[in-house]
Amino acid sequence: MSAAAVDGPEPTEATSPPEARGLARDEVRMLVAEPERLTHRRVRELPSVLRPGDLLVVNTSATVPAAVRLVGDARFVHVSTQLDDGDWVLEVRRSDNTGADLVLPGATLHLPGGLRLHVRGPHPEGQTRLWRTTPVPATERTAYLTKHGRPVAYSYLEREWPLEARQNVYAEVPGSAEMPSAGRPLSEHVLVRLLARGVVVAPVVLHTGVSSQEGHEPPQPEQYVVPAAAARLVRSTRDAGRRVVAVGTTVARALESVADRRGAVHAAAGWTSLVLGPDRPARVVDGLLTGLHDVGASHLDLLRAVAGDRLVERAYDAVTHGPRQYLWHEFGDTMLFLP
Repeated sequence: MSAAAVDGPEPTEATSPPEARGLARDEVRMLVAEPERLTHRRVRELPSVLRPGDLLVVNTSATVPAAVRLVGDARFVHVSTQLDDGDWVLEVRRSDNTGADLVLPGATLHLPGGLRLHVRGPHPEGQTRLWRTTPVPATERTAYLTKHGRPVAYSYLEREWPLEARQNVYAEVPGSAEMPSAGRPLSEHVLVRLLARGVVVAPVVLHTGVSSQEGHEPPQPEQYVVPAAAARLVRSTRDAGRRVVAVGTTVARALESVADRRGAVHAAAGWTSLVLGPDRPARVVDGLLTGLHDVGASHLDLLRAVAGDRLVERAYDAVTHGPRQYLWHEFGDTMLFLP
């Protein structure tokens, strides 16, 4: 299935958090996509959709304020990640926030607090959106951004919203440049009801980079941790014939990165460059809770790897052409694929 297969009317974008629209976070719409039917529900109904013994895996990465205005320059940067050698990977944004701006290797970007970023080159090689930079003096990214940054936001939002609006209720480990937004609709109430129903919840960590891929870029390498306890729960769930449901493509990427060819998951930490798609279908994840985002090739390929072409096409057709209005992007509605 190509991106054209799910093209339709222009999506209706969520320009504000649901709380600003008079809804609780768990009252956003949820399309449940199963092979035999599509059902329109709300996220607070998730405990009645999942089964006792299912495993719900969440990403406990917390969002950091990763946007910083340049000094003496109308532009700003989105700091995507910090590499193991201390270099920062970032995107330079145009002053009107309509897209990425070009910089040249050897340039120096000046940030608040006297920080200088020396541009080394594109990261990875062969593209001109993300850049590897060396901070002078050497600076820990998260601490610096906490002091000087603001949340990454795009032009479809009606205004800037505080960092608190971009945190999942279980966020624990700071590091994501943008919110792992598939988990935002999960409230404390929903999580308690899931546990009471016998659905087990397990945490992993994957720190998201900036999501503004252009030209159908594949996802960038991202840092992850799959703890031993979570890996053990995945193995026991699969051994029992129950479902492993990932909350977001970040969780799917983390779990599939540590799965062997038989689908056995082991504890690990590091960087993943895994791209799920036709050549690498999902081996571990049986279900996926995901938001509605721009239909880029990498996002579609991952959904297809979990749910298959036909179910993804039917689901996107339902949210773009159906009678119920679904809202897109990080503050919008969601879909649960149970193939």
